[in-house]
Amino acid sequence: MQTRREFLSKTGMVGALGISKALFPAWMPRLAFRPPNQNRGARDVLVCIFLRGGIDGLSAVAPYGEGANYYDNRPTQRLAEPGSGSGAAVDLDGFFGFHPALAPLKDIYDVGQLAVVHATGSIDPSRSHFDAMKFMEYGTPGAKNTGTGWIGRHLESAAWQNDSPFRAVGMGAMVPTSLRGSVTPLSLQSIANFHLRGREGELRKMQETLAQLYSVQAPVDDLSKQASMVFETVDMLQQINADGYTPSNGASYPDDGEGFGQGLKQIAQLIKADVGLEVACVDLGGWDTHENQGTLDGFFNARLSVLGRGLHAFYSDLQDSMANITVVTMSEFGRRVAENASNGTDHGHGNFMFVMGGGVQGGQVFARWPGLAPEALSDGDLEITTDYRDVLAEIINGRLGNAALDQVFPNFTVSPLGLVAPR
Repeated sequence: MQTRREFLSKTGMVGALGISKALFPAWMPRLAFRPPNQNRGARDVLVCIFLRGGIDGLSAVAPYGEGANYYDNRPTQRLAEPGSGSGAAVDLDGFFGFHPALAPLKDIYDVGQLAVVHATGSIDPSRSHFDAMKFMEYGTPGAKNTGTGWIGRHLESAAWQNDSPFRAVGMGAMVPTSLRGSVTPLSLQSIANFHLRGREGELRKMQETLAQLYSVQAPVDDLSKQASMVFETVDMLQQINADGYTPSNGASYPDDGEGFGQGLKQIAQLIKADVGLEVACVDLGGWDTHENQGTLDGFFNARLSVLGRGLHAFYSDLQDSMANITVVTMSEFGRRVAENASNGTDHGHGNFMFVMGGGVQGGQVFARWPGLAPEALSDGDLEITTDYRDVLAEIINGRLGNAALDQVFPNFTVSPLGLVAPR
């Protein structure tokens, strides 16, 4: 019989308590758990989508109403005015327009469950992907040593607690920085692969070993409680038939090859399974388009199509539940107003965010629009007039029911936008 230390050495658990470690082998999706608590209460599920790489917001949601200030800066990487044929923007309000690849979202916008926030982002001027993503996920622009993420602080400061191991889920191999905190999340690559990649015999062996080493039936110490939570998590996931799942309302998730569509699909499954999910994070990368951006007929167009089809599928699949779901998108920074000599766009500043859900005051573009005239630009970039924390804070307070915004976003004064209807 193995000792605890021998088993923990093999499974990577030797180390200080409180650091997220797996009780399964390295090729398993990584797990981290919160000790049992109670009283989940009624609030929205938050789905946070990070568009990593710095998406070109001036092509995703184009300010075609700027006229020459927009078109002269974008001789090849631009959208035509609405109604002008191929490559035309999908009109939103007479000034802004969706990229054609986002056309599937127009119906959601029209029924008032999708809003756009423009000229938004992190106020830190960094053009480094690494630093800008870290600052945004920490929720403390310019502070590199915060150590916890804005979602992690939200979960920690909430007036309620939740005993589900699925309270916070990051879809992918690593837990996003925004989820870091005392309430440790679950990192999940695939529900279907969770059962040791189909190795049910190996799963039984692992469970038997855990049962020998820990008091999983009546746990008293921290490691036994974590082991017990492993059993609970496996049991709950076994009840979710991932391979046999059929999305509702004819929803079709994109098969993008990088897990975005699959991630959204699995988040939908977890929401429908009512396993206690409060927050889920998923990434869509590949937006660093310095060369041959392909705004209308290349890489950017294809990538934006994945985003549009994914959000539309998620909305369609969960349409009956969207009154209790809020989806938000963000990216570390936008791109410069003027395209470069390589038919691409370089690192910029101001950008856009989407907010989707039944509690969103949608069908409008929220923008304290600074304009694209040369004198209005910030070092050649769209100026940020809405701090992205204002968007997140309003969601946290109004839809997630957490008023402790001073703890979620320390040293920041919130300026509400009227973006969501309070629950």
